[in-house]
Amino acid sequence: MIETLDDIDARGTTVGVRIDCNSPVEDDTLVDDSRLRAHVETLETLLDRGARVAVLAHQGRPGGDQFTTLEPHAERFAEILSHAVEYVDETHGESARSAIRSLDDGECLVLENTRFYSEEYMEFEPSRAAQTHLVTRLAPVLDAFVNDAFAAAHRSQPSLVGFAEVLPSYAGRVMERELDVLGDVESTPTPRTYVLGGAKVSDSIDVAENVLETGLADRVLTVGLVGNVFLSASGVNLGDASSDFVYDQGYWDEIDRAADLLAAYGDRIELPRDVAIEREGERVELERSELPADGHLAMDVGERTIEAYVGHFEESNTVILNGPAGVFEEEAFERGTRELFAAATDVDTSIVGGGDTASALRSLGVDGFTHVSTGGGAALTLLTGESLPAVDALDNVNESTAGR
Repeated sequence: MIETLDDIDARGTTVGVRIDCNSPVEDDTLVDDSRLRAHVETLETLLDRGARVAVLAHQGRPGGDQFTTLEPHAERFAEILSHAVEYVDETHGESARSAIRSLDDGECLVLENTRFYSEEYMEFEPSRAAQTHLVTRLAPVLDAFVNDAFAAAHRSQPSLVGFAEVLPSYAGRVMERELDVLGDVESTPTPRTYVLGGAKVSDSIDVAENVLETGLADRVLTVGLVGNVFLSASGVNLGDASSDFVYDQGYWDEIDRAADLLAAYGDRIELPRDVAIEREGERVELERSELPADGHLAMDVGERTIEAYVGHFEESNTVILNGPAGVFEEEAFERGTRELFAAATDVDTSIVGGGDTASALRSLGVDGFTHVSTGGGAALTLLTGESLPAVDALDNVNESTAGR
């Protein structure tokens, strides 16, 4: 059983808290602090109770434009938390350990980007992760560990799975909420409709296969690149531009998987009835019968699709959405994403996956959902019926640390 913040005696306890505040950064300035704000409840709860909190997190990937220090994150936390926040430019070196030892009750320290250290960008079994430099050096100056990084929970990296092997470990508020919602989808009211889109075609087809086989989905609606793949699988010729794009993204084999799902569950899978393309700088909508699209890429679903899908929402008690309906970053092709997601907020229970989907909602200003996940890959993993390594680590805390 996973324990939560309700189970920890925090006062005077030094707690390592793994969060996921991986955010857009430009010129060492945070562009979006929504992921930081998601963890405020966890951090404030511990700090209000007198814990001494050391924050672990990552930013970007090695070699990428977003791979940078957590100093701006620490500065932002100092603004939005009601407790003192400091920063140290090490993660597990002596300066970091000394700073942790120096914390007073109710004080917070943000450690440096965990991915500045090579082990953190590798995946290990928990027992091996507990032997990495990060864990062996930090664990002795910590009394407990809290994992609130749901968005990274599908990874098996040292900071995510190693500490639970050697310290009393708990789920933070973000992790707790995500597992309560996404880990218990079968308890949501039916009829249950899934909307699958975006660019992660393989993952979306995995979700479709799982929810159709298990009966979690009464209906699956396809949009975006996922919709284009299903259209191709049904025999619709989208044209060279869309077909070449599917091929270039490495998803050509997914057409066969989509065809298998259509053969098995075609009465429960809906395909776009029309698509939007750009022609001479204008949005043009084409029905299936008007395809192929003369070398133009299908960029969004059209009005007939939106109307039909909204009709399915009106017959549903739960809608689960993962992935935008089109190239929402371009104003001419945001309509499908905006209108479908806005309509979903009228359903009794509306759940939104993270990653690109959450980003789309923020940029379009659509809100009012029952739950918006903080994690893209982690949310998809749960929706495909698979377990999350970081969650398993919390669930399998060694007996020697469980008597708390």
